[in-house]
Amino acid sequence: MLKDNLIMLRNMHGYSQEEIAEKIGISRQAYGKWENGATIPDIVKCSCLAEVYGITIDSLIKTETADGIGIIPPAPKGKNIWGSVAINERGQIVIPKAARDKFGLTGGQRLIVLSDEEGIALIPAEIFEARMKAVMEAAAKKSDGK
Repeated sequence: MLKDNLIMLRNMHGYSQEEIAEKIGISRQAYGKWENGATIPDIVKCSCLAEVYGITIDSLIKTETADGIGIIPPAPKGKNIWGSVAINERGQIVIPKAARDKFGLTGGQRLIVLSDEEGIALIPAEIFEARMKAVMEAAAKKSDGK
């Protein structure tokens, strides 16, 4: 629910109720009523809150849950939390249907596996290869002095 997201987001960002209220131009008491569920913000204030937290209005008002975790915070704009997957004995995972649909992933499609210290990412091979080709062409032009 909205009130859960408001509490979670405020705490994650280290704000007090008063600081958030000030940022969006309301009283601390009015904001407190949103967090305890007594009232809800209008669409303009939801927009302000979403902007402060860098999320969409949609993710502000929806509550997402993940197996074994419970309620999870709204994802930043342009980011998604698709849920959890399990790796089987052969090292395979099943990408959630909503994610496959969003990115047009189909059986047999090649994906590039990237990582950093925190995790992995899957990028469709054709997108990765096109970006790498563009980078290499730009580097070649730069080294030729063009």
